[in-house]
Amino acid sequence: MIPQSFIQELLGRVDIVDVVDRHVKLKRAGANYVACCPFHSEKTPSFTVSPTKQFYHCFGCGAHGTAVGFLMEYSGMGFVEAVKDLAQSVGMQVPEVRTESAQRKAEEGDDLYAVLLKAAQFYRAQLKDAPRAIAYLKQRGLSGEIAKRFGIGYAPDGWQNLATAFSDYGGAALAAAGLVKQNEDGKRYDVFRDRIMFPIVDVRGNVIGFGGRVLDKEGADSAAQGSPKYLNSPETPVFEKGRELYGLYQARRTIRDAGRVVVVEGYMDVVALAQHGVDYAVATLGTATTPLHVQKLLRQSDEIVFCFDGDEAGRRAAWRALENSLAQLADGKQVKFLFLPEGEDPDTYVRKHGTAAFKALLDQAVPLSAFLLQGLAGRVDLAAHEGKAKLLQDAKSLVQQITAPLLSLLLRQDLARLAGVTQQELDREFQIKPQPSQAAPRRTPPAQRSIARTVIELLMFEPVLARLAERSELAHGFGLDGIEQAELKALDQLLEVLAAGLPIANAGEYFRGTEHEALLRAIEAGVLHWQDKNLAAEELEAEFSGAWRQLIDRIRRARISELLEKSRKQGLSPEDQAQYRLLQQAVAAAAPK
Repeated sequence: MIPQSFIQELLGRVDIVDVVDRHVKLKRAGANYVACCPFHSEKTPSFTVSPTKQFYHCFGCGAHGTAVGFLMEYSGMGFVEAVKDLAQSVGMQVPEVRTESAQRKAEEGDDLYAVLLKAAQFYRAQLKDAPRAIAYLKQRGLSGEIAKRFGIGYAPDGWQNLATAFSDYGGAALAAAGLVKQNEDGKRYDVFRDRIMFPIVDVRGNVIGFGGRVLDKEGADSAAQGSPKYLNSPETPVFEKGRELYGLYQARRTIRDAGRVVVVEGYMDVVALAQHGVDYAVATLGTATTPLHVQKLLRQSDEIVFCFDGDEAGRRAAWRALENSLAQLADGKQVKFLFLPEGEDPDTYVRKHGTAAFKALLDQAVPLSAFLLQGLAGRVDLAAHEGKAKLLQDAKSLVQQITAPLLSLLLRQDLARLAGVTQQELDREFQIKPQPSQAAPRRTPPAQRSIARTVIELLMFEPVLARLAERSELAHGFGLDGIEQAELKALDQLLEVLAAGLPIANAGEYFRGTEHEALLRAIEAGVLHWQDKNLAAEELEAEFSGAWRQLIDRIRRARISELLEKSRKQGLSPEDQAQYRLLQQAVAAAAPK
């Protein structure tokens, strides 16, 4: 846990313009900076960075956040990683409040990074004195440059080679890092033996695990005989297979430049493709593609191409990838599937047919929508009503996961045609709620927005305005029909924090992880509207005071209506009657004379 006070101080120290400009070239446009959005494809800049309010906002795709949020979205970092990266850039030390178990895990993690790095250095050094391993890599077409880029090494044959690199071979760290095991007799031995070693690196460049591949075994008297072709590190405090992707650290820049990322199944596929100029490939780590993998990759690129073998196992893996992609899809993003000829994998195909041939296959990859429809239709007899009913039954749970509105609409139209029903009938069966019409992005706020939202926008723009608000006046509004409760609760909490004098550099970031975060982040974009108005201090006070009075008047009138309804049904208690009189007096006093 990182204290909220530190995060707010950090956001006050960093300049979001500098942070974003390191990754996306910004141009000055009035009081703000603009660029083409790095999170979706566009030709006209709609991505705005505000130096005064220290947040970014895209009027095209809705991406929005602080410097912390930008690093998380752009680089695929976790929250803690992003905070630490920013803190390091301004020379701040991140304090952490931890439970005893979290403290132990963090300390263990710090030790593991050092252990894993030292092991990676050991394996790289061993490769230089392993002619059989070098010959194997050359036979697979890899150059020394590519081997160096990916930190490829070699784990020698034998049971305790790591003892030469680690004086504390019997200590806890090597076992915790997944590098050694202990047999029934209590004797330790190296997990990786006689294998080509592929270090797995996180987005910050830390070695967090290894993948080891056996060499071809002809004539080899190897300790790895009879063991799996690929052996991966176990999960540890610093390594979670469902979150990490091999090669992502090395490929981030080229993925951005290519506008595409290719997901393959093996380490050798990644490095072989990089050797042939397709250096925007990554691999899952001995596990099926997870929603977290897809989410991380869609932050990096607008197009994911899953590349699988063309056999039955490859198609099953592709379908699992499809299922785990559905909830992550967004309009403007593409997920595609490429099935190689039977008997081929990316490594063998690119070596045999060359780079141009492989890229041509990528251009022919099947879009997710087509793969989904083909897969569903291929299971049933569409000439029979029973087959059409089965088609819709199988499709329902899949389509319901898709939150990208336009893609969902087009898929439902196609499914309705295949099943011979109207789209309205299909939507009723799938329990799809009608989507409001989507207007083009606008710089000015909607005309009919909530008064509470306006008040929040003004407080975000100029927190000192909180002194003009009396928080207790909101009390009657909770639970009232006709009053937006989420906005009212968020406003109440915002006023509480401001009244306590706590510094808030950014409300959305301050309320991260709470029920108010999403709403406040959505409202933050409206702050640009007030910035553009360039109002003087007294004009801002007038705007706020007017909006506040309007909000309180609306709350009072709604409460009066509620009390009148109660009086008709069951009568009012003495307390209710007293409150009714006070509310009536307040409304009358506030009415324009």
